Amino acid sequence: MESGYVTTPFGRRPMSLGMLASQQLAETIEPGMKRSKWKLFRAICEARPALGVTDRALTVLDALLTFYPDDEISEEKGLIVFPSNAQLSLRARGMTPATLRRHLAVLVEAGLILRKDSPNGKRYARRDRAGAIGEAFGFSVAPLLARAVEIETLAAQAVADRELLRVTRERLTVCRRDISKLIAAALEEGVSGDWEGISAMFRALLARIPRVATAEDLAPLLDEMVLLRAEILNMLERRIKAKKIDANESQIEHHKQNSNPDSIYELEPSFETKQGEKAAADNDPNAGPSAERRLKQQKPMGGTSNGAGGAADPGAGPGLKSFPLGLVLQACPSILDYGPGGSIGNWRDLMSAAVVVRSMLGVSPSAYEEACSGMGPENAATVIACILERGGHINSPGGYLRDLTRRTERGEFAIGPMLMALVRANGLTARHAS
Repeated sequence: MESGYVTTPFGRRPMSLGMLASQQLAETIEPGMKRSKWKLFRAICEARPALGVTDRALTVLDALLTFYPDDEISEEKGLIVFPSNAQLSLRARGMTPATLRRHLAVLVEAGLILRKDSPNGKRYARRDRAGAIGEAFGFSVAPLLARAVEIETLAAQAVADRELLRVTRERLTVCRRDISKLIAAALEEGVSGDWEGISAMFRALLARIPRVATAEDLAPLLDEMVLLRAEILNMLERRIKAKKIDANESQIEHHKQNSNPDSIYELEPSFETKQGEKAAADNDPNAGPSAERRLKQQKPMGGTSNGAGGAADPGAGPGLKSFPLGLVLQACPSILDYGPGGSIGNWRDLMSAAVVVRSMLGVSPSAYEEACSGMGPENAATVIACILERGGHINSPGGYLRDLTRRTERGEFAIGPMLMALVRANGLTARHAS
């Protein structure tokens, strides 16, 4: 383009300062500057929001570049393309003339092309006798070459921003999932804490996420969610440490011998009746000879030499027998309040009540399922009734139940002594099943 040369639009189209600025910029092309037209077009597509062009305008630019004869844009090979509207429309996927003109104006206003109109507004080129183009009228792609570095920089920044947004969204999604499932686990395991308040805080954070967000919009929300997740993890880790301490203390306590035969916390690892227990049972009118015989007939899983063997109850776990329902209710009258209608008339009622009590005590479903599998559903319900009867003397009912399940599987736990100790503690005030 000649230095200081200004071209104005044909017809009623007005001249603007923006067009003049674009023409002046097009004169600043460095000597020898070259760019692949398709690589440059891809960069324009990446930087489209920053350049202020629409996708339909890029379709028109793509069609225009197909009329440039070489793959590389350079001043030596000319910078003017001069297709007719009919030809341009065909290569622009059949775009209508009115739409074509509108998007050509968008490209001009964005400073990506220049108009170089002929005196009559037609697009054409004058050639010399050798066929070389002397002067052409149409659209100049000089701004693309002049702004190549700027366009490539904008494209690189757009790619980086898009990648940052993708990573931020992924981290936010993972953090949302973590918080949601950690809260659910805490509620399921009965972990103490203001989980209702934490859930409300989490919902408030979710409500602040905009439908169309940038990385700058999501960054502060992500920071707050990360802090919330860290706080939830701290609460759960404290619970895990407390459960480990309780389990260790319980394990140590299980190895201690209890010298008090009438203690309601007596849990012997076998069904053998000690002399002290026999004497107490003889003196207790509620633990008659039939109850003592039943105790002697029980045998822990894996078998011991402490009592005679017997066929296992079909509903009990391997090697464990369930006790008569009347004896269980005599030892654990508190369970009656949780039965259907406030009474328990059969094993099904007891197991239904145990499910309610299990939830109330904070015992997880998985711990109760393991107990049902290891002990049998009747015995698991019996143990839940015993835990309820012992009230606040057990710090972690769920951990206690899991420990008893493990001891049952090793053949180290029997329900008989625990039931009889509770029967003796309740004495004549025990309520019987109706």
